[in-house]
Amino acid sequence: MRVCVFCGSSPGTRPGYRAAAEHVGQTFAERGIGLVYGGASAGTMGILADATLAAGGRVTGVIPRALVDREVAHSGLSDLRVVADLHERKATMASLADAFLVLPGGAGTLEELFEVFTWAQLGLHRKPIALLDVDGYYQPMLRFLDHMATEGFLRPEYREMLIVDTDVAGVLDRYANHEISREMWSSEHTE
Repeated sequence: MRVCVFCGSSPGTRPGYRAAAEHVGQTFAERGIGLVYGGASAGTMGILADATLAAGGRVTGVIPRALVDREVAHSGLSDLRVVADLHERKATMASLADAFLVLPGGAGTLEELFEVFTWAQLGLHRKPIALLDVDGYYQPMLRFLDHMATEGFLRPEYREMLIVDTDVAGVLDRYANHEISREMWSSEHTE
């Protein structure tokens, strides 16, 4: 199984964000889960990749040529795929992954989350999407999603698509039990 992780190009201000990225990377490696991410060496993206690699895991990075040229690409990955632009980056990451995990991040992280969330609502994929709610980071957004559902702009069943947990082990257990993903867990992802 491979999980696409969306997270920040900044480390954030709380130590918990760094610790969560490290723990996710270690857990993926221990469980034999491949990491797919944005290919950068900065922020929680770099922390996550470094932790996965240090624990013996496999990491696939996908990065646009313009960011490689700025020398932010991680040079030590198992597999680095250089693509033309951000649109191709997201499509490639999604195609390589069996599930999505979203760590705390900024506008780019939210944009990636909402794109795959919208694709799921439209039936373009059946992959589970989870938020790792580190130190309550996503609580304000979750309240807003509940407000969207109350106001009739988000179907309640779509709101329920998002898995929310505070621990990566809990997320991975919920992936295995997720109605959409059962068939993915039982078969190996091939590229």
